[in-house]
Amino acid sequence: MGILDNKTAIVTGGSLGLGAAIALELGSNGADVALNYRKHSDEAEAIAEQIRGMGRKALVVQADVTSFDDAQKMVDKVIAEWGKVDILVCNAGINWDGVIWKMKEEQWDAVLGINLKGYFNYIRAAAPVMREARYGRIVCLTSINGMRGKFGQANYAASKAGIIGLVKSTAKELGGRGITVNAVAPGLILTDMMEAMPEEAKKASLDETALRRLGDPEDVAHVVGFFCSDLARHVTGEVIKVDGGQYI
Repeated sequence: MGILDNKTAIVTGGSLGLGAAIALELGSNGADVALNYRKHSDEAEAIAEQIRGMGRKALVVQADVTSFDDAQKMVDKVIAEWGKVDILVCNAGINWDGVIWKMKEEQWDAVLGINLKGYFNYIRAAAPVMREARYGRIVCLTSINGMRGKFGQANYAASKAGIIGLVKSTAKELGGRGITVNAVAPGLILTDMMEAMPEEAKKASLDETALRRLGDPEDVAHVVGFFCSDLARHVTGEVIKVDGGQYI
């Protein structure tokens, strides 16, 4: 028996990195998982196959998270296939760094569009379904840099700080219908996105951590899985850092 048996889940950005680890975590705990991708169809299908190999159902949907219509269509597809949406994990995100005096408007708009508006789109689409069912688990991936700021990441930090405000507000709005809304704030995690960082930046982040190690995607996925389960039924509006003590 898994802690998510008979639950259905949507994971945005589920084809790579943290999203892939989260999708596999939910599947391994008994959930049927729908994941979206924008470009990486082969990777998304590979994750879905792994979930099916666990004896669970999986859906792969091409969807642009910045599109309100795409988000609604994905939720509608999951309802049509499985009859309900119990869990929503908003994970899709990008970074496009630059100091504020050089940042282009398109850099700001792209990061805020995917990282923040994308979360609104999916929560807006799923909330009525969860309200009617009087049950739901929503988990949003933010960042420690949304809590503390980061040089060269005004757009990214602003988007991640906005997610925290979104989580706390929607936790208040949806709590009366049995829906919890929480956030997980990773520090530096060993993903493809991190691989592009200069070595000196990786070392600086490592030196910040109390545990003297960088995180694995599974470290984040385990905490997301907890929030998605009824083990966390009395926890809402919270932000949990998964950063090895990088920001204390």
